[in-house]
Parts: sequence; C-alpha cells; structure tokens
Amino acid sequence: MTQTTTLTFDQAGFDSFLAAQSEPDWLTQLRRDAWQHFEKMGWPERRHEEWIRTDIRAFQLGKFGIPATESRDAPTKAQLREGVELGGSIETVDSYVVGETLDEELAAKGVVFGSLSRMCAEHPELVRPHLFTAFDPDYDKFAALHAAFWSGGQFLYVPRGVVLDKPLHIGSMMTDGGTDTTHTLIVLEDGAEATVLHESNGVGEQSKGLHVGAVEVIQKANSHLRYVNLQEWGYGTYQFAHQKALVGKDSTLQWTIAAMGSLLSKVNQSVDLVGPGADSQVNGVLFTEGRQHLAYHTLQHHRAPSCHSDFLYKSAQQDKSRTVWRGMIKVDPIAQKTDGYQRNDNLVLSESSRADSIPGLEIEADDVRCTHGSTTAKVDEEQIFYAQCRGFTRKEATRMIVSGFFQQIFDRITIESVRDALGAAIARQVREYE
Repeated sequence: MTQTTTLTFDQAGFDSFLAAQSEPDWLTQLRRDAWQHFEKMGWPERRHEEWIRTDIRAFQLGKFGIPATESRDAPTKAQLREGVELGGSIETVDSYVVGETLDEELAAKGVVFGSLSRMCAEHPELVRPHLFTAFDPDYDKFAALHAAFWSGGQFLYVPRGVVLDKPLHIGSMMTDGGTDTTHTLIVLEDGAEATVLHESNGVGEQSKGLHVGAVEVIQKANSHLRYVNLQEWGYGTYQFAHQKALVGKDSTLQWTIAAMGSLLSKVNQSVDLVGPGADSQVNGVLFTEGRQHLAYHTLQHHRAPSCHSDFLYKSAQQDKSRTVWRGMIKVDPIAQKTDGYQRNDNLVLSESSRADSIPGLEIEADDVRCTHGSTTAKVDEEQIFYAQCRGFTRKEATRMIVSGFFQQIFDRITIESVRDALGAAIARQVREYE
C-alpha cells in the first residue's frame, strides 16, 4: 500500500501536521485539546453495545499516514453532477482541496462556499460560532482523532433568506493508500435554501485508504436543505465518520445517503430536531459484496415539540458481506406532539451474507406517535421463475427485483441525477443470485 506521507498519527506526526498549517490560534488550540483527549481515550471496547457487531481488531492506525499537505493528482468521478447545472463545486484529493468554484451571482448575495481550512482564516466570524457545535470531538477516539487532524474540508454558508436555485457539488477522491479527514460544515441562516450533492470515491475499485471524517449541518429557522451523500470508497478502505444535523424551527431536511464502498464502515448519523415544527427525512441505501462490513448507527433526537422525523434505510447483501443498522428515536420530555418513524428493510442475496437490524425507542414524553419496523428476506424464487417465463435471464430478473426493492427510496428522491446515479450504482453490483 502506498501512503500519502511517511508521517503517522503519533506525537511527531501531530507536531509536524500543526507546523505545516497556517491557521488561527483558536483553531490550533481546538486541535491540541482534541489530540490530548485522543491520547487519553481507549479504543472502543469489543463488548460495548455500539461496537459488539463491528470488529476492528484488524484495523491498524499505524499503517496510514497523516493527510496530504500538497496537491495530489487523481481522476475525478462525478456521477451526481452529470447533466446538472451547478452553482459551485469543491474538489479534494486525500483531503487536499484541488479546486473551488462559486457563481459570482451567489457570491454577491453573500454565499460562502469553499475550503473550510481557508475559511477559518478568511471568515472566522462565520466559521468559529458553528464549528464543532453539532459534531462532538469527545464522542469517541475516532472523533477526537478527526478533530485533531481534519484537513481541507468544505464550508457552505447561506445568508438569511437566500435561495440557491442551482445545486452545489462536493467531490472527495482518495488515492490508493491515501487518507481523508475532511470536515464538512453547512450553515443555513433563517429562510435560506440549498441543495448539496456530495460524493466520495476511491481512485480504484480495490484501492485501500482511511477516512476519518465528519459532517455538520446547522439549519436556522425556516431553512430548507436537500443533502445527498454517495460513498464509494475503494473496497480496501476503512471509514469512521460522524454526521450530525441540527434542524431549527419550521425547517426541513431531506438527507439521502448511499453507501456502496469501503471494506469496513462505522458511521454515526444523528438528526437533532431543535426547533418546534422541524421536519427531517433520511433515506439510506446500503449495498455490500465480498467481505464488506457497513455499520450505520442512526439517531432521531426530538428535542422540541411538534416535530416530524422519517428514517428509511434499505440494505442488500451479497457474498459474505454484512450490514448493521442500529436506529433509535429519542424523545425528550419537552418534545410533545412528536411524530417519529424509522424502518430498515434488508434483502439477503446469499447464504453467507448477514443483516443485523436493531430499531429502538427512548420516549420521555406522553403525547407522541413513534413507530419502527424491520424486515429481512431473500429474493423470491417465484418472482424469478415468472420473470424467466417471460424471457428474462436469471440475472436480469434478479436485477429487476433488487431495483424494485430500492424503488421506495428512489421515489422519495426529487433530484433526477441522484436517482439515475443510485440506480446505475446498484445495477453495477447485482450479480447472478445463487
């Protein structure tokens, strides 16, 4: 495996990383605090409920180098932006920002979109009040590592009442053996609207690497965001990520996640409804093969009254792969009139694959409606038989059935390029069903 640098995640590597940065003192202090916490923390306990289904004993942090400090060459993969007129884009390779664009019209309205590292110096008045307000650097050892070593990153700020008619695109590439620690921070002021298309790719299908990342979404009152995140890291990549949104009063969030890549992923995704009338819809697609292991832990945290949340995750597993979905709806005592829904459906495509599904409720209010559900099944042989009777091959029949399984997710997505990209990605992975 080719590392992007010989410096690793130790004290010498941290000192060298800090020395290479040109950033405000307040940010350097945040990094120093995070590194101190990282060194004091232990690795996740094997028997801890959050990690009992995800074995990371084969993971060795010392095999990976700290993020790149210089530009890297890598081909771009822009599935989500095909046929889409964009308002701006940010491209990164191994955390290093290699390209930024933003329409002059949007910039004139006060929209800020570009490298988070650069914005910390140029717009501290916008970044500092929001950075690490949703993301918790002390959540676990991986969160602390990210807080200490995040690099490059992306920042979007949409001022009060500004509506972005064109989507913005974020592309993250990782070279073979590379490291990505990007931090994405999205801030929408009162009445603002935006669509963000974010895709992460490995340079090759089997490429190795490490992603220790975070996403923070902060929505003020009556703001509206559509956020799409497509993950297709190489099949040798380890991913550890924390993704969290704070949704304000009468705001709406549609968050679509699709995970097809990586060797092992452990992602914590949380949506906190912090203002009355907040509404969130999360659509998740997981598709695994080989020996992939994807674990998504989701939280719908109702912290204010009269809010609505709807989480739907659909997963399909091939070969000896495994998915883990652990969802929780948490309702605080103040959050009366809550309407929460979560569901996870699994389609097991081989005798050796596995799907773990653990929905949960933690309700402390008495005037709520919260429901959850989970299903796991195999492809129906009768459906394959009848399709073959109509001239389809077994592989074609299987592809149609799998596509139909995910159709409920596709129907929720209002962006045509996203529907097409997800459909194509799933079709590429469906093989002969044994």
